[in-house]
Amino acid sequence: MSSKQFGGKISAQWKSVYQLSSNWKDGAFKNLTKTQTGVDWKLIPGILCKQIKGHKEGSPKSRLPIAPFDKTNFLKASDNSKFIWYGHSVILMRMNNQTILIDPMLGADASPIAPTKVKRFSDNSLKVIDDLPEIDLMVLTHDHYDHLDYDSIKRLKSKTKHYYVALGIKRHLIHWGVDEKNIEEFDWWDVKTFKGIDITYTPTRHFSGRGISSLAKCLWGGWVFKNETENIWFSGDGGYGDHFKEIGKRLGPFDFAMMECGQYCVDWPQIHMFPNECVQAALDAKVKVAMPVHWAGFNLSYQHAWYEPVEDFVKHADKQSLNYITPSIGEIFNPSTATKQWWIAHRGG
Repeated sequence: MSSKQFGGKISAQWKSVYQLSSNWKDGAFKNLTKTQTGVDWKLIPGILCKQIKGHKEGSPKSRLPIAPFDKTNFLKASDNSKFIWYGHSVILMRMNNQTILIDPMLGADASPIAPTKVKRFSDNSLKVIDDLPEIDLMVLTHDHYDHLDYDSIKRLKSKTKHYYVALGIKRHLIHWGVDEKNIEEFDWWDVKTFKGIDITYTPTRHFSGRGISSLAKCLWGGWVFKNETENIWFSGDGGYGDHFKEIGKRLGPFDFAMMECGQYCVDWPQIHMFPNECVQAALDAKVKVAMPVHWAGFNLSYQHAWYEPVEDFVKHADKQSLNYITPSIGEIFNPSTATKQWWIAHRGG
């Protein structure tokens, strides 16, 4: 295992930058509300046993296909934004005729520093990068391995122009050879304009870190993309809280939102949303059309079947009259695209 996986080290110089943030307290970034980000050490043996045993339907019965990239259709000029989801939280977006890539974790293993692998549900996902066009802007929510992937960044460096990232990620990218002049860090509620798109970094209830020494040394959040006609939100990882109403009040309503929904567990209830909470969060934030993400990529929770997040999301969204879409992996879509329950063909243990 390469030490490069851990990213950039915390130096006194970096700490002096982070200390300028009101969200940095007592040597680490903090959530807006009290949050249990770890588990009681007494419960760890039991949790490890449950992880080893796993869920009987924790993985698909067959490998999840990735639709081939349709470059001509994706790059075709349009007045409306278009999107491609590559499983888990990877989103390729075309807005204002700019190509934006969100959390491009396209690697095969979500736990590269662990003794056991957390394998992706799709094959050859890194090869997707070779077919992608030039990336005008990459945005990164936080530095967990299932969102910030060393192998993917290495492969994307040559075709990525700019980076908007959570406060604390810049040191990782520089360590991996990205030119620091192309990287801009964001604190919560910071906003910058990129090619006519107002981009705001929004708070979540989560944590960060790529090793013991880097726990909470990077901020965590979501992203809002607003142009003259559209308002799009990517919620980012995190548990339910009052911040969703605040985001909706400040920046909503949203035409479309990609909502974190998956890898939840009763043993870490405050750092990932259960499907009913995800639907409520979308309603709190004034979302018109929602899409569940953070599923169909990896098995990071032993509590639920791999398809349960989307099925429970659909059930609760229908009950709450929330409009939603469920595109397949690699499909070009927009908020009005008619989508199907494609995952049913892959259910099973």
